[in-house]
Amino acid sequence: MTKARENRPCIDPSEESPLAAALAARDRNVIQMVEAAVQRKAVMLAFQPVVPASAPASPAFHEALIRVLDDAGRIIPACDFIDAIETTELGRDIDCLALEMGLAELRTTPGLRLSVNMSARSIGYPRWRETLRRGLAADPTLGERLILEITEASALVVPDLVTVFMRELQDQGLAFALDDFGAGFTSFRYLRNFYFDILKIDGQFIRGIADNRDNQCLTKALLSIAHHFDMFAVAEMVENGRDAAYLAEIGVDCLQGYHFGAPVVRPPWRARAEAQGRA
Repeated sequence: MTKARENRPCIDPSEESPLAAALAARDRNVIQMVEAAVQRKAVMLAFQPVVPASAPASPAFHEALIRVLDDAGRIIPACDFIDAIETTELGRDIDCLALEMGLAELRTTPGLRLSVNMSARSIGYPRWRETLRRGLAADPTLGERLILEITEASALVVPDLVTVFMRELQDQGLAFALDDFGAGFTSFRYLRNFYFDILKIDGQFIRGIADNRDNQCLTKALLSIAHHFDMFAVAEMVENGRDAAYLAEIGVDCLQGYHFGAPVVRPPWRARAEAQGRA
């Protein structure tokens, strides 16, 4: 027995570490909170503008971001619960609700273009597919204004299924965005075969880019990949004017982030409709 082995503490591999136990308990609490919100129908969308880099005053489209309300009425963003539920049946329920609410928003707001997030795992989920089928059957024009955002990580779980799915729906006018590009380091052989219309560069490369030469180099490479494959490039997490100016200068097509607007549950078109109703 080596010295290293002698000094290693004897741990029963069947015992859960304190950290693992704490993380598991946290995930259980998160899942219970989301389950309760879904049962109460305490689920809503928040909307964040995505603007052309060359003309940021008028959004190109808005991203619809799922939110739930906890027992205290606090609005909980998806980033606080999606990792815990993404691979579960509850994750499919959340995707169905996001799509239902997104389609409803498109029906009531002519001219609105909206992106709705989904996991690639929902492609084979019958209720999600039926929700989409019914929505498009009721109003075929919705497909031309709907963008489905699929994260890079989930797309790589079932790449062949994603490719077939996108090909079918693009014939009906739908567009697809590859979300968080760069976060999961997509295999380029899959990227070549995918049919994404939009590529969203992960915010870890964008935040503070005007002063970060490493991120400038990486973002230029990701932008080059997007344009090589005829994809529209969107930079996520643009938080100040200097970053926005730099991204516009290097040719990024659209920008999204707090510099142009935070996600809001009462978007401008609803505010205008309410004002007109009071007039």
